[in-house]
Amino acid sequence: MPPLQRREQLIDAALSVIVRDGYEGVSIEAIARTAGVTRPVIYDHFQNLGELLQVLIKREERYALEQLAVVVPESPGEGEPAELFAGAVRRFLDVVASRPETWRFILLPPEGTPQIVREHVEHNRALILERIEMLVKWAIERSAIPADLDVELGARAIRSLSEEAGRMLLTDPERYSPERYERFFHTVMDRIWSV
Repeated sequence: MPPLQRREQLIDAALSVIVRDGYEGVSIEAIARTAGVTRPVIYDHFQNLGELLQVLIKREERYALEQLAVVVPESPGEGEPAELFAGAVRRFLDVVASRPETWRFILLPPEGTPQIVREHVEHNRALILERIEMLVKWAIERSAIPADLDVELGARAIRSLSEEAGRMLLTDPERYSPERYERFFHTVMDRIWSV
């Protein structure tokens, strides 16, 4: 296997171990067993477990931020608020479904998640909240909602509902499908952001 492909395989194996067994279950031996390789193969690519985990965290963070940049646009365009928010939730659930292990790592953190990982997740949640706040302000300008609506609380409510939708999709995808959540969000947002 080419070195870059092997490196990705080992990072994937580490993620699988964490999702399956939590951080207390992650070790070089467990990763090697999951990847179907020997311990020396891992040491050919990573100096130690700490380096492998740092690379894993950075990779998953990059994937999540790239996906969220598509989900929560910087510019809302000319659409209707209800369409924008319902569409964003649907896109979010589609990306959760496309990389469930990445999103389990974020939305359903395993027991014993290190502080550094929690800090990264919280930092990125704050960045997304800022973008949602911008969209809420835009929606207020385009609707009959009173201008004194608390933008921060509105954005936090949307983020919380979206994250809960992601968790439900990960734990029971048959019952809590992206289509069901999209319909729900569209109905609620249509009532709130009626132009």
